[in-house]
Amino acid sequence: MPSRLRARLRSVVTAVAVLVGVAALPSPAHAQNPDTTPLFEQQILFKASQDPGYACFRIPAIVRANDGTLLAFAEGRVLNCGDAADIDIVLKRSTDGGRTWGPLQVVNDGGGDTHGNPAPIVDRRTGRILLAETYNTGRTDSASCSVPCDRTPHLQYSDDDGVSWSEPRDLSSEILPANWNSWYATGPVHGIQLTRGRHAGRLVFGVNTETWNGSRVTANHAALIVSDDGGDHWRIGATDSWPIADDGTFRQKPSEMTLTERTDGSVLVSGRETDGTDLGHRTQAVSRDGGSSFTAPFHTLPDLYTPQVQGSMLRLGDRILLACPGDPDRRRTMMIRSSYDGGRTWDSVDRGTVVTTDWSGYSDMAYTGHDTVGLMYEGGAVDARDEIRFARFDEDWLQARRGPDPTTADLARHARPAAVLGGARTTDGVFGGALEFDGADDAVRLPYSDRLPLGTKDFTASLWFRYTATTGEQPLLWMGGIGTTQPQVWLRGEPASNRIQGLITVRNGAAAPQSVSVRTNGAYNDGQWHHLTLRRGGGQLTIAVDGVSASAADVPGSVSRNSPFGVHIGQRMDSRAYFTGAIDDVHVWDRALSDTELAGPDTSTRDSVLWLPMDHVSGSH
Repeated sequence: MPSRLRARLRSVVTAVAVLVGVAALPSPAHAQNPDTTPLFEQQILFKASQDPGYACFRIPAIVRANDGTLLAFAEGRVLNCGDAADIDIVLKRSTDGGRTWGPLQVVNDGGGDTHGNPAPIVDRRTGRILLAETYNTGRTDSASCSVPCDRTPHLQYSDDDGVSWSEPRDLSSEILPANWNSWYATGPVHGIQLTRGRHAGRLVFGVNTETWNGSRVTANHAALIVSDDGGDHWRIGATDSWPIADDGTFRQKPSEMTLTERTDGSVLVSGRETDGTDLGHRTQAVSRDGGSSFTAPFHTLPDLYTPQVQGSMLRLGDRILLACPGDPDRRRTMMIRSSYDGGRTWDSVDRGTVVTTDWSGYSDMAYTGHDTVGLMYEGGAVDARDEIRFARFDEDWLQARRGPDPTTADLARHARPAAVLGGARTTDGVFGGALEFDGADDAVRLPYSDRLPLGTKDFTASLWFRYTATTGEQPLLWMGGIGTTQPQVWLRGEPASNRIQGLITVRNGAAAPQSVSVRTNGAYNDGQWHHLTLRRGGGQLTIAVDGVSASAADVPGSVSRNSPFGVHIGQRMDSRAYFTGAIDDVHVWDRALSDTELAGPDTSTRDSVLWLPMDHVSGSH
């Protein structure tokens, strides 16, 4: 469809439809608190059926102008929802804090090419709104950009709070060196202006890039781009590079970085991590010199559960908010998590505030005025790319900061106690006490430690269980990631299928993931105590209940690589299933125990990864 015709179609959208943002969406149940009356409301902001001329909208970004106007940017994808076809950068404006929105306007018409990755920044000194963006030659199908991809950075600005925009200018000569010659991406998320220290007033946004050597991509790069003159000139600041081995593996690929200035003036940078061998799907770095350099290379956060997806940060006083999906495998369950120590630690998923349990993806956040925050995010009942939503909330709506959880002892060497969640309580066990789980929200979660990932090692897991459930998935022990592609180890009851199952998923080099499972004959759901083991060793994966075993051929590779990593007792990693029954004496060794050792009491701490007697809960209420 020609650009002029698309623009004409957009102009006929009625003011009424766009001002109300089409349909209001229901609020999460926890938003209702009669004592504090927390604010939470949301609406659909961009959707193909309400904004003619586009097949799909993706990649939200939002800023608040000096006069209070909110500017919500997105990619308007003309032909399909692919990343590299005909894409415009579009905008809607709100002058009442996000309650209503004006009509769609085209800031940058792709004209058949891809013009996207919006990264807006407001210069508070002048009021100018700058918009960094990236171009590549468009396709007519839905495939990704060919490698190497001809990506180039550009910049536009507005001096009237987004009503009109300058012609784009190419920034390649300033921030596109010759060796960043394949993928290149600005943002996509708002940039920041520093307010503290000798670099106050500096503008900063993030890019991620790749190097192509003529036959393959050889390195990933993450960098900050800075300007000290209001955006007239830009330079490359802090840079972190990660080589790609000949076999295609690499440790990290920090990308789609979101920034916030901490209270001490340093810059916290949080990025998406995709397919590196380091554990986790989020990675962070810090700059203490205004974005000129990083204090250390990026490091991943294994126990911050999120899928491989962009996220967004916003500082709210001493609290930093992180918006991203909470499901560690799939793009769903948009959630706001908090850090109270400058991003050193983050709320776990059970402490975060759920925006929606729908499919959800990319996001951005901005202040909307009157102590409220605006969240712009991809969401949908069927697909995360169905629409772009806008939610308004205040701090009262967020989950209050919670004190320490009750704990149970981990007797492995140098181990910290494990958290007891949901109110799991002690009961009579095989060796004194055990823990009883209610199947609703009870679980035990170990704090992350470098000793826990089993990698390519042989291992043995052992526990005692009793239960009577006849339906549902009954998770006993979970170590690692989740889904069909993430390295993991788990044991669970499947009473409807009359079995106990153990599974490992491995990654070996750049090869596709492989899984091996072993199953018992019988569910052992008779309400009696049974001893369950899973052992990897001697080329076999073996499951046994009360000494009766079944085996399958092992496959080489790591059971803990490149995915979020957690250890849970009585709970799936994604919190979508809980155990109903009791568990006692959970023990994991990073070696294959002999049959004789397994037949004896599980009392050895040698080679222990974890040892939970499960006989006592401390700090319970």
